[in-house]
Amino acid sequence: MASLLLSSLCFTSQKPCSFTSSLRFSFGAPTGSRFAAPIRIGFRPVKKRNGRIRVSVYSRASPLVFRDLDADDFRHPLDKQNTLILKAVPGLNELGRAFLAGSVTEQIMLLENIGTSVLVSKDQLPELHKMMIEAAGILNIEPPDLYVRQSPVPNAYTLAISGKKPFVVIHTSLVELLTRNELQAVLAHELGHLKCDHGVWLTFANLLTVGAYTIPGLGGFIAQTLEEQLFRWLRAAELTCDRAALLVAQDPKVVISVLMKLAGGCPSMADQLSVDAFLEQARSYDKASSSPIGYYIRNAQTRQLSHPLPVLRAREIDEWSRSTDYRSLLKRATQMRVVENV
Repeated sequence: MASLLLSSLCFTSQKPCSFTSSLRFSFGAPTGSRFAAPIRIGFRPVKKRNGRIRVSVYSRASPLVFRDLDADDFRHPLDKQNTLILKAVPGLNELGRAFLAGSVTEQIMLLENIGTSVLVSKDQLPELHKMMIEAAGILNIEPPDLYVRQSPVPNAYTLAISGKKPFVVIHTSLVELLTRNELQAVLAHELGHLKCDHGVWLTFANLLTVGAYTIPGLGGFIAQTLEEQLFRWLRAAELTCDRAALLVAQDPKVVISVLMKLAGGCPSMADQLSVDAFLEQARSYDKASSSPIGYYIRNAQTRQLSHPLPVLRAREIDEWSRSTDYRSLLKRATQMRVVENV
């Protein structure tokens, strides 16, 4: 698998151009769109002292672990539907992997992240390392490498490189904005993209869209229809990974708090934010967009977004946390006894 930027917390990114303009599969830059996701009570904010990030001691009650967890156990229905459609296309898997093999872009992005970020380990920012190891254990996935990068924009993303271990990058401003449990929910969101192979299947969908543009006559119309469908899938993939965040956080308020802070939070006002008020805001949005005009405006507002609106994500995760599917997963889980040292 070539370089695939799988995730970003910039949840209202818009499509900067047609998919035909670039097949780098980095899926965006800080000023553009990043497709397919990144997210987010221990309520103690991180403080920065003497120019260094001080990560408070991470501690939580022993979480539940999903030893036999499969991606389809928590995959959003629309995400599942589109993945099945792509899996059914003959030869697409082989074509996509052959097309992406040997990309120079992957080496550029790999070296850029290694050269400008701090690699987290048991000896370097060990509490962040512990969070990642624990989250990966809960979701039954191999932990990727984790980097911390200096940036004033709260964000996180995942990069999968052909033949190399995938890695997650989180920005320093995100560390300062979120609590420890919220930050682990972000890591779990990123792990959700890896667990679901979002980068692989979204890349193949991209290839189909590009191929449609080459069809004479109706090719452009078909490609535009595929693009709209792809953006719907991208938004569904984010909802899937919000579910992964909940499986690790095991408290919907943690995930919703992340979305609220990314929508309009800052460290100095964190203690004044209310998850319940944010959910009420989400219900108000649903009510305001329930009329025919509101429905049209809502669709126009979200049609070309790579991420769902934060209030809609909050409502979705709140509803899923009350669902039979989520409760059934919890019943299958076992208690985590010890966080492994890696």
